[in-house]
Amino acid sequence: MIIALFNYLCLNKYCTMEECISVFDMLKIGVGPSSSHTLGPWRAAERFLEELKDESILDQITRVKVDLYGSLSLTGKGHATDLSVMLGLSGQDPEYIPVDNIAGIIKTIEDHNEIILANEYKIPFYFLQDIVFNKEFLPFHANGLKFTAYKADDSEYESTFYSIGGGFVVKEERTNAKIKEVIKCAFPFPIQNAVELLNYTVSENKSISEIVYENEKSMRAEAEIHSELMRIWNTMLECMYIGCHTGGILPGGLNVRRRAFDMHQNLIGLSNYSDPQSWLEEIRKTEVKFRQILKWVSCFALAVNEVNASLGRVVTAPTNGSAGVIPAVLMYYLVIENHNAGEKEIKQFLMVAGEIGSIFKKGSTISAAMGGCQAEIGVSSSMAAAALCELMGGTPAQVLMAAEIAMEHHLGLTCDPIGGLVQIPCIERNTMGAIKAINAAELALETDSKNAKVPLDKVINTMWQTAKDMNSKYKETSEGGLAIAVNMADC
Repeated sequence: MIIALFNYLCLNKYCTMEECISVFDMLKIGVGPSSSHTLGPWRAAERFLEELKDESILDQITRVKVDLYGSLSLTGKGHATDLSVMLGLSGQDPEYIPVDNIAGIIKTIEDHNEIILANEYKIPFYFLQDIVFNKEFLPFHANGLKFTAYKADDSEYESTFYSIGGGFVVKEERTNAKIKEVIKCAFPFPIQNAVELLNYTVSENKSISEIVYENEKSMRAEAEIHSELMRIWNTMLECMYIGCHTGGILPGGLNVRRRAFDMHQNLIGLSNYSDPQSWLEEIRKTEVKFRQILKWVSCFALAVNEVNASLGRVVTAPTNGSAGVIPAVLMYYLVIENHNAGEKEIKQFLMVAGEIGSIFKKGSTISAAMGGCQAEIGVSSSMAAAALCELMGGTPAQVLMAAEIAMEHHLGLTCDPIGGLVQIPCIERNTMGAIKAINAAELALETDSKNAKVPLDKVINTMWQTAKDMNSKYKETSEGGLAIAVNMADC
């Protein structure tokens, strides 16, 4: 719907030549464990079905084959890429599907060797044969997948997509190595980099969140912006709540024990509550010594990513693998720093975080398959640091400084998931990213922005150069680092 609006505006010459990414593009609700390897392929399958409908051939399809390439193939099993493709082809929506239904839908497909295409047409589907894992990489991006639909007359319809991180999906004609999303729109304040954003705050005498809000109002009614931002937050809050109240072992074969449950029990004791909001209020009553704060922030981040690792519902922020950082830091502000904070501060935080994420996406990448984990945990930490800094009273220049500090100390971070699962070291890295974000915000608040030596745009460019220099073994392929140092058998 959003893309269609952008296209309409451009075709009718109502838009600028700038690239515009909404907060709601950066913060998407979906199913774990990965935005690039689960949500992206799921959305690609949905887009493929739309193409079949547009060609008026959906009802003529007798078989569908899916080829996965590069990182999608190398770590696809651990990231549930094959499952997400089947769910997408089945016509399920990752934003609204009851997560408890996922296992049953997959089992039905596997047991009966058939799939209900777009939830309308039943066709044979042998998942071991019709989903092919190809180790070679396609030229445009590390996360490539090709759909082939076969008709009764033996003719074929083929379409290739690239999952470029954060649930963003593009077609193969994209040739820019950065995979920039060249969408034209009518933002009153089009922003490509941090300098432009800062200039707008000065010329308009507005905060960063106010500039972002003006842009969002050019696309949506204020009531919709409010409701959607709160839906994002409530999804984050529910995710933390579920993670803190669910014990046991994570699926996937690594036998990773959930830690948020035990940590939460030790922190909250015998408090009484019945839902996520009353839970939040009870946490506000707990002890706030330094060690307890560290534990709470870590607990929140662990909770989200344990839910993510279990194919639970999370918010890409900016990716699923880094989904725990932003909720943990916002929760820290609500339960530790400002007990009077409410919807106003929540919306403010999310808008700043989304804008910082979009600047990273435009200037570098948010895909671990392209840039390593600096592109996921590093970016999420920058987003959270900036958002927290504004809520704590930072100037726009200090907000951008907070984002820079957070990324500066994630540069070069590799992505080396053991077994291709978003568990080790991914879950713990969210706790570290959250703590670094808080630290970065505090450092920025105590610094005169005139004395900053490294602009945010410089660190974004450095991140991109680092990504290009990084060996592919450390870009979500499970071919280097911890992924080969620790075997599945060792776990």
